[in-house]
Amino acid sequence: MDYITTREAAEKWGVSGRSINYHLVAGRIPCAVKKGKLWLIPADAQRPADKRRHGQELSERDLSFSSDLTRLLKATSVPLPAHNPDAILERASDEKARRQYEAEIAYLRGDFKRVIDCFLTTESDDAARLRACVVAIAAAISTGDYHTYTQIEAYLKRCAKTHPDGDIPAAAEMALAVAAVSCIAPGMAPKWLQEGEFSALLPQTRPYALYLRAKYFQCTNQYEAMLAVAQTALSLSEPEHGICQACLYLRLCCAMACYALGREDKARRWLLDTMRVALPHGFITPFAEVVTAMGGLIEECLEREFPDSYDAVLRQWKRTFANWITFHNHFTKDNITLILSLREYHIASLSRDACHTKKSQSSIAFRWEGSGTSCRIFTKSCSFPDGKSLKNIFYELKKREFLRAKIHYRK
Repeated sequence: MDYITTREAAEKWGVSGRSINYHLVAGRIPCAVKKGKLWLIPADAQRPADKRRHGQELSERDLSFSSDLTRLLKATSVPLPAHNPDAILERASDEKARRQYEAEIAYLRGDFKRVIDCFLTTESDDAARLRACVVAIAAAISTGDYHTYTQIEAYLKRCAKTHPDGDIPAAAEMALAVAAVSCIAPGMAPKWLQEGEFSALLPQTRPYALYLRAKYFQCTNQYEAMLAVAQTALSLSEPEHGICQACLYLRLCCAMACYALGREDKARRWLLDTMRVALPHGFITPFAEVVTAMGGLIEECLEREFPDSYDAVLRQWKRTFANWITFHNHFTKDNITLILSLREYHIASLSRDACHTKKSQSSIAFRWEGSGTSCRIFTKSCSFPDGKSLKNIFYELKKREFLRAKIHYRK
């Protein structure tokens, strides 16, 4: 079979290289193969169906969606002024950009209600709404507001379906990936995120996409890869002056990866450097989100250099961690067949149906280990009748975070 490159296919079909890469990552070009970082496309392959080539007229609003999103991303990718982040609100080029910056600053300070209020004002503007979905989903997770999340999720899926080509579906999938990596469901992350293929994304979104990829590696316990991605992203995208939200989180990814790898001194340095940038402006949310993963290091650093922020960070951590558990349980229950493997789902089904433990173990030969607390959470999320039917089934609690069950096979 003869093959052509993505550039040759783009010229042949009269489309952009970004569009070709999106179709490849989505699996829409049959028999295409990937050799290293190079895609090879069958020379006789047909261009994937395009809504506009099926006689369906696109509205003016649909035609301008992508260009509006591009303009808004450029307008909202300017770093926050280091001396006074709120000054960006006066410098914003238009009301859409100002509202996006307002939502991001409110999120960093833990004002999640303000974030959702800003998101709700975008209802009549698709570009502004899609741009705000990332921070709105993060706020919904922090408040345990699963209802709001499901509304945003439905909107994003509708966007991806209605606009199958170009930047829009990739932007929608990136927003949905926030929930996947936050709820420790790496299998639900889009394929392009798992593979690190970002060609379908606009350049302004790539720093945050790299943060999500680092989180994906954290979900899969690949801490060396997590550290490498975060450090590389910082070297490529961290501004010389100003504060970049994605870069704050990339720095914390470095800290978490170093801590997980036993490099506590480096983790401490990453934390303190990030605190010096963020905490003077009241940006407590990034640190509250990682308290659990850092095994007391956050508290130590706060007591050492930022005692005035200690109570605020810890209060938010207690509140948002409880909300995260609530959100996680709803998310897991609705997506259990996507999160668990077929074997794990079979185990859960046997337990749910109150099969005797011996029967379950003999039919699939398994043994579970972990903590009763995590077991109760999983029991609730899977609608098990009670914890007693799981007498010999309990879950692993790793680094004080409730992670998905790890199955240990009986030798």
